[in-house]
Amino acid sequence: MNVSVIAIGDELLIGQVVDTNSGDIARMLQPHGWSVNDVQVVGDSSEAILTAIRRGFEISDVVLTTGGLGPTKDDITKSVLCRFFGGELREDVSVLENVKEVVAKRGLKLNDLTATQAVVPSSCRVIQNKVGTAPLMWFEQNGKILVSMPGVPFETRQMFQDAVLPDLLKRFKSNVAIEHRTILVTGWSESQLAMEISDWENALPSYIHLAYLPKPGLIRLRLDGVYHDKEFLNEELDKYKSQLIARLAEDVLCDEDYTLQEILLQYLNKLNLTVATAESCTGGNIAHLITSVAGSSSVFMGSVVAYSNDVKHRLLSVKQETLDEYGAVSIPTVEEMAKGVCDIVKTDCGIVTSGIAGPGGGTIDKPVGMVCIAVKSPGGIVSDTFYFPGNRGRVIERASTMGLIMLIKHLKKGYGLR
Repeated sequence: MNVSVIAIGDELLIGQVVDTNSGDIARMLQPHGWSVNDVQVVGDSSEAILTAIRRGFEISDVVLTTGGLGPTKDDITKSVLCRFFGGELREDVSVLENVKEVVAKRGLKLNDLTATQAVVPSSCRVIQNKVGTAPLMWFEQNGKILVSMPGVPFETRQMFQDAVLPDLLKRFKSNVAIEHRTILVTGWSESQLAMEISDWENALPSYIHLAYLPKPGLIRLRLDGVYHDKEFLNEELDKYKSQLIARLAEDVLCDEDYTLQEILLQYLNKLNLTVATAESCTGGNIAHLITSVAGSSSVFMGSVVAYSNDVKHRLLSVKQETLDEYGAVSIPTVEEMAKGVCDIVKTDCGIVTSGIAGPGGGTIDKPVGMVCIAVKSPGGIVSDTFYFPGNRGRVIERASTMGLIMLIKHLKKGYGLR
């Protein structure tokens, strides 16, 4: 089933807000064999919205719109939908009650402007928004469906997943089985990896496809299978997944679709180990990634953002001689930082970064993008120096990713984990 998405809002066209809803929708549709074959971004213009809807229905049976449902004058989507599908705008008592409930849960008082969210086209079926005030609206015309959703990303994600997608799957049933397998690989560029496994990939049957999903320092390999026999398809996917894991061996970080922080926490819990971070150039980002996972408190004890040399020396016990001789961005310094943070936070493991994120501060010997990383476990300390390309944000992201990868690989090797 093909879907068209229309993202509505002047703020999207001028770059003030980035459209993330289209990607979220595509990711939620994909496991069911549905695909987004068209994304249009339009401003708050009646004619632009109408043109986009007509185009969407020309190429898709389902059109999903996001945005333009606020209570202010610039949000005109409801009136445009009324023009396209007929009917009239009128207050819906059930929507008003839902709006009152949502506002009350936020500890706010309902004002007259927010109350207008209850005004909807009479030609739609309302889907109550349990996490926001703008109702979702389901329209049908000539066997095709349009669902209008709010533009606030967390509202769209939750309501699409909980209410819209289940109804769409019931309406457009499929007898085709769609299954996936994912492994995470490190140590390769996308092109190098594709060349390495090209013979294996070329031998895949027609009902299985390999997708490369690269991120800095990491590649997700996803096997997508489509076949009429679900049991047979799962057996085939398991077989080819095992072949791929055997072929890439030590470069496989995980044989499931987890984030790096989730993998690390699973390992630490399994080994009954704890971890802390000492971060300079990454500014606490690794700690943020780890603590973004629910249950991280069972293994993550704390972090020291040691941005200055003084803090590295006083709090983490990095020798002054080390700083004077080698500098803050050096292997000796990060190794002493790793030992120091584990000592003061009382943990088994540590992840440490010190580098030059830029845009200034680099030298010929230590250019922007140079980052020294050390990880510690009961089995010892492992460290390395990296040169990450890109702007400040990119360097921080790549250094954070590499710090997690290094500790995962250190634990895997030290404890024989798979």
